Amino acid sequence: MLQKINPADEAAELVEFWSQEVLTSANGNLFKVAKGTGSTNWHSHDDQDETFLLLSGELTVQLRDGDVVLGPGDLLVVPRGVEHRPRADGEASFLLIGPEVTSTGAGGKPAWSYAGGTPGAS
Repeated sequence: MLQKINPADEAAELVEFWSQEVLTSANGNLFKVAKGTGSTNWHSHDDQDETFLLLSGELTVQLRDGDVVLGPGDLLVVPRGVEHRPRADGEASFLLIGPEVTSTGAGGKPAWSYAGGTPGAS
């Protein structure tokens, strides 16, 4: 039986900031939720574009040539290979759409965010 999914509710249950959880897939794409506070490290994804659909809060996607500020309902596609650093001054949740889970090996996920940490926590 088909079941509906509420991405905002799923994102609210996440423990780690800047981690992605796959909700479902369709047409070769994964639909993933994440939440952020503070910022990631500067990084790029050479293998795929990164699509953000903001669910709640405010997210600033810092680019080397300027910032893009997203509010709820805003959509932004960061093309593959473009260096970026998402930042949330409060807490923001978002839906990511792409062909696979984006790698954090390039430096995206900050060390403090593992195991439910927060910015500035030791």
